[in-house]
Amino acid sequence: MTATLQWVSSSHSDNGGACIEWAPEHARHTGEVLVRDSKTPAGPHLALSADAWSELVNFAKFQG
Repeated sequence: MTATLQWVSSSHSDNGGACIEWAPEHARHTGEVLVRDSKTPAGPHLALSADAWSELVNFAKFQG
């Protein structure tokens, strides 16, 4: 199923390659946020709840 997903790069993807991608359409339809490493698109991905995604984003904002 992940092969048919449309992945979107992080808005901070110009930071030297250390970025993530997510599948917003999947999240809108299921409530599950899929996240993957942009350097390995065929690799594994994380499946996060909306709450866990929010926590990850907040964590990244304050660590960056």
